[in-house]
Amino acid sequence: MNAAEVIDIGRDALIVTLLLSGPMLIAGLLIGLIVGVFQAVTQIHEMTLTFIPKILVMLLVFLATLPWMLLKLVEYSAAVFNLISKVTP
Repeated sequence: MNAAEVIDIGRDALIVTLLLSGPMLIAGLLIGLIVGVFQAVTQIHEMTLTFIPKILVMLLVFLATLPWMLLKLVEYSAAVFNLISKVTP
């Protein structure tokens, strides 16, 4: 295994990490923005009002995207194991 293959594996790992964390982060960002606007409009500054909706929405997005996430992880793991099996004599 040469340096280019190792760099490709690392790059692919970062891409898979971004793909898997992206939906939850975007959902948390959007809910945070909505709650922030709601707090600014109503002048309610309760700390739990920001955390509970974010946690619930991120949990729902996680559960909704879990099959897709597992599929991506299995595909990446299989690709890495195939590369390892090609290198091992």
